[in-house]
Amino acid sequence: MSKVRNLFIVILAGFILVYFYMPVVSFGFLGFPVFLLVLIGLWITLNNPFSLASLGEQKDIQSLKIHKPGKLTIILLAAILLYMTVVPVVTTWALFRTNDYRDLIGKIDTESNLSNHMLPISIEKIRVVDQSLAQLLGDKVLGSQPALGSQVTLGTFNIQKVNNDLYWVAPLLHSGFFKWQKNMQGTNGYVMVNACNERDVKLVQEINGKKIYIKYQSEAYFFDNLERYLYFHGYWHVALTDYSFEIDDAGTPYWVVTKYKKTIGFAGEDATGVVIVNAQTGEINEYSIADTPKWVDRIQPGEFIENQLNDWGNYIKGFWNFSNENKLKITENVSMVYGDDNNAYWYTGLTSVGSDESTVGFALVNTRTKKAFWYKQSGATESAAQNSAKGKVQEKGFYASSPIPYNINNIPTYVMTLKDNGGLVKMYAMVAIEDYTIVGVGNTLREALMSYKNAFNQSGNKISAKSKTERNIIKSVITRINGDVKNGNTYYYFMLKNYPRIFVGSSQISNDFPLTNLGDSVYITFDNDNQDVIDVSTFKNKNFGK
Repeated sequence: MSKVRNLFIVILAGFILVYFYMPVVSFGFLGFPVFLLVLIGLWITLNNPFSLASLGEQKDIQSLKIHKPGKLTIILLAAILLYMTVVPVVTTWALFRTNDYRDLIGKIDTESNLSNHMLPISIEKIRVVDQSLAQLLGDKVLGSQPALGSQVTLGTFNIQKVNNDLYWVAPLLHSGFFKWQKNMQGTNGYVMVNACNERDVKLVQEINGKKIYIKYQSEAYFFDNLERYLYFHGYWHVALTDYSFEIDDAGTPYWVVTKYKKTIGFAGEDATGVVIVNAQTGEINEYSIADTPKWVDRIQPGEFIENQLNDWGNYIKGFWNFSNENKLKITENVSMVYGDDNNAYWYTGLTSVGSDESTVGFALVNTRTKKAFWYKQSGATESAAQNSAKGKVQEKGFYASSPIPYNINNIPTYVMTLKDNGGLVKMYAMVAIEDYTIVGVGNTLREALMSYKNAFNQSGNKISAKSKTERNIIKSVITRINGDVKNGNTYYYFMLKNYPRIFVGSSQISNDFPLTNLGDSVYITFDNDNQDVIDVSTFKNKNFGK
């Protein structure tokens, strides 16, 4: 009877471990072998006379004998230990699998022209809200509603496109067990922060008059817990990661979870598709990479891409490369950017091993398909660009947000915000990737853009001419002109005869602006870009006899 009792205890312990530990039952994962070791150890302990249970049944301690594990138990233990020690070395060690590590990222296309992926963008579409600021703005929304704020907390903000607009989106999550018990139907809604406009923040709690509830989530308990819900709905043998909260274009909340496998023994994690869970109903749909709905912005986890790019750069000349010849590594953690094709990309700089401030180019990797591009363009690392931007206003003590690469007039450019110690945006900065001494800062994006263009025009030949955009030249007559004072600077908006566009410039560009009147003949130049209001590069009033 004692063995039956012990077997019952082991089975019960197994159920408890599976419920809390949720080991993946698949080759390349150590969770299940560890689970088996624990149960075997428990079985041996329970059947050993020196266990507490056995001691309670024995009157004469000296008569106790040690029961050795049976042959089957020893064989099973040996097999598990072999699986956990020898098999990983043989199947995973880079010495044996160098090519597999190098090629896991796939073919990387070499590019030289940034405009192949990033067309010039208007300043209204530039991302000025980063994740930390989105979190700050989201907390303010909850703080404005004390009844809600005491019940929930904000989840992680993920950036995504919703109806072609860029938003940070985060779910409301339970703030504890008793809050979950009180609101088992789920938390009511999510927060959206416009990535291009920090004033556009909204708490979404209903769609078309129907309330939204985030029932399945990481902060729920029992089988409402998202990870446990998936595990016990058939995904006990599937590796899942990157539980990202996203909404479709109609605003319906989902969890997008990446499926992956280990392709190089116990390493080489590679995405194979997604599992999409309706956060309200719990409906589960599984998709391959090719069939994933278009509203899903990311399938490839950023951590996977970082590892694969580093492996590609590390083994570019094979395993035996102690001189580090041609070795590359990423400069910073990847960040998500969007191309002119509306696709999302993981971005990072690439630098030679041992280099600190300069890059040999940068990589863009499609967040869905993993298609990779390498732009062979030397320049500054993200941290070097941040330091350059901070140096322009060092007396203010601001710090720079993570740089986002943009195509500004065909010039690869880092755009970032400058924040105070409270995390609030105070200024904006633009830094040329190819030469981080070309910097523009301003109290608004337009000021920063004008300052940047002015710095670029004064830089001479620091940046190759092929990077420059086409320059337009106009000789015409002023039909309207007015000044507008912003942050202590005067901007002159004007229109020209036969040109139905609005132009803008400041006295930083030309001292002729304050003296120019209607009817004056002028000579201007400007770059091709997508601005609604065009910033001029040069301005000359021909009436002044110049």
